[in-house]
Amino acid sequence: MLKGLGQLGDMAKIMKQAQEMQGKIAEAQAALDDILVTGESGAGMVTCTANAKGELKGLNIDPSLFNADDKEVVEDLILAAIKEAQLKASEAAQAGMAEATAGLNLPEGMNFPGM
Repeated sequence: MLKGLGQLGDMAKIMKQAQEMQGKIAEAQAALDDILVTGESGAGMVTCTANAKGELKGLNIDPSLFNADDKEVVEDLILAAIKEAQLKASEAAQAGMAEATAGLNLPEGMNFPGM
C-alpha cells in the first residue's frame, strides 16, 4: 500500500542537494567581485585591472606613451591589455565556479548565470 513512498525520500534528497548547489553557486558568483586580474601590453606600459566578472576596475598608462604621433599604438596597447584582463577574468570565473560545483557530477560544459 505504501510501496511508492521510498521515492519521496529520494526527491527530498535531490531538492536538498539542489538548494546546497544554489548556495554554493551564489557564494562563488559573489566572490568573483573580489578576484582581481591584471592584463598588460607593451611590456607593462599599459596595464588594466578587472574583476573575475570582467568588469574593468583600473587602467594605467605609462606617461611616456602620451605622444600624439603614437595615438594608434596607444589605442592598440590599451585594447590588448583589456582583452588580456578579460581573458584572465573569464579563466578565474571558470575556476571559481568549478571549485564551487566540485563533486556535484554536473554535465561537462554546464554554464551558470553570471559567467
